[in-house]
Amino acid sequence: MPPPCAASAASLLPIEAIAMSPPATAVVRDRLRIAIQKSGRLSDPARALLAACGLSWRESRDRLFCHGESLPIDLLLVRDDDIPGLIADGICDLGVVGNNVLVEQGGERVARGLAPAYRAMRQLGFGGCRLDLAVPDAWDWTGPSQLQGKRIATSYPSILAAWLREQQIDAAVVVLSGSVEIAPRLAQADAVCDLVSSGATLAANQLKPVMTLLESQAVLAGPVAEFDDVRGELAAMLLRRLDGVLRQKDSRLLLFQTQRSQLAGLMRLLPDVDAPTVMQVDGGDALALQALCHGSMTWQRLEDLKRAGARGLMVLPVERMLA
Repeated sequence: MPPPCAASAASLLPIEAIAMSPPATAVVRDRLRIAIQKSGRLSDPARALLAACGLSWRESRDRLFCHGESLPIDLLLVRDDDIPGLIADGICDLGVVGNNVLVEQGGERVARGLAPAYRAMRQLGFGGCRLDLAVPDAWDWTGPSQLQGKRIATSYPSILAAWLREQQIDAAVVVLSGSVEIAPRLAQADAVCDLVSSGATLAANQLKPVMTLLESQAVLAGPVAEFDDVRGELAAMLLRRLDGVLRQKDSRLLLFQTQRSQLAGLMRLLPDVDAPTVMQVDGGDALALQALCHGSMTWQRLEDLKRAGARGLMVLPVERMLA
């Protein structure tokens, strides 16, 4: 079973083969190119998020390249594991990828003596999972020192090796590309380090998670160096829209009236709002407020506000935001 945050196995795509060799000259383009997972659990949420930013595309016949129609921003549909390399080689400018993949391949680059080539620019709020260390149910876990001299199976050898060094533990890292959880039952390893979403697969293989090495989710990745052409403006615009969409998802516009003397008490009940717009009503002590609330606005919260002196409470959805 492949790790839940990784792309499903697929044959090497032509554009991916190009990325194996660094470009001979610096890339100069007047269009932004974003790599996303062709299929898998990050694919549909990534498309939906980018579409919410106002992007639309026309797909090629091979369904590997999508030409941007609303903006000069194109999509390249590839395997999740190939996205960091495509960014490093300048084939793509940005990518939506699991942070677990980004951290693992970044560690591999450092181990080979290469400079950092990509970074996480935004957390995107989907594709959540964690990289857990798991041991057999029969173990009485007392701490990392139990791993001394043991064999640990994983698809993330770089992250695991770095953690073992930090813990000063000498253990053998057994690298597997899939079906990591079954390794102890096959006597390939004593413990595992694998991606976990619900934990059901670990439980099915008589394993229990004991430590989390990495919390992961989908991120927007980009190069370490800033763009020095029109792509810089396009990337900045995309980031502004992404920030607006991500904030808007849990945001509501709250409107109400109150007396000036009750304002301070009401604001203590609203720790998750931006600075409100306050207007005087009819030249008296009555005030009208509108504030952007980034938390859940439940009926109970409205009742609490009403008891504290708010009246005429209204909660409105926010369709779009741009800071």
